[in-house]
Amino acid sequence: MKLYNYFRSSAAYRVRIALALKGLSYDYVSVHLAKGEQYSAEFTAVNAQSLVPVLEEEGHLLYQSLAIMQYLDETHPEPPLLPADPLERNRVRSLALITACEIHPLNNTRVLNYLTGKLGISEEQKMDWYHHWVKTGFTALEKRLAGEKGTGRFCHGDTPGFADCVLVPQVANAKRFKVDLGAFPTILRISDECLKLAAFQQAAPENQPDAG
Repeated sequence: MKLYNYFRSSAAYRVRIALALKGLSYDYVSVHLAKGEQYSAEFTAVNAQSLVPVLEEEGHLLYQSLAIMQYLDETHPEPPLLPADPLERNRVRSLALITACEIHPLNNTRVLNYLTGKLGISEEQKMDWYHHWVKTGFTALEKRLAGEKGTGRFCHGDTPGFADCVLVPQVANAKRFKVDLGAFPTILRISDECLKLAAFQQAAPENQPDAG
């Protein structure tokens, strides 16, 4: 397998965690987003959206981080990222989607650059925007994680899985942008539990070949 990747991309980070949890090796292909390499003719031939991650396996190109993670769970089922029970699977997916659909797309680098470039908002206004959407999403996520019996050591039970792969990169981003996370103790506890594991450490941005 080959993973088109950028060390600081939270979407790519999700897939790296999933691959590490499953013990799958891959070739790391850096697409340096800060240098604009995603817009090169070479990469747009790989992904017309100019986004990472892209997973290539046996000549097939796979897109969108959550879809890639589900593919990995279907093709490499052990250890599972999603529970077997349909209701539990729904819970895990819905927890992941709070971040993947309600926080991340609004705070993606493309959006932030459009706000400061095309719309001309200030750096302070941009940071207010970023913090607002993290706190809005995390408020709902914290309430669910703290109040639902399915939560254990991790987002669902005592084994790391699909929702944890999505949560940890968002927490890392929030810390990088200096969001006050004091109101989210359950989120922080789960993230800290994840980061004790080798798979999460292996996938961390600072441990990637293009970090710097």
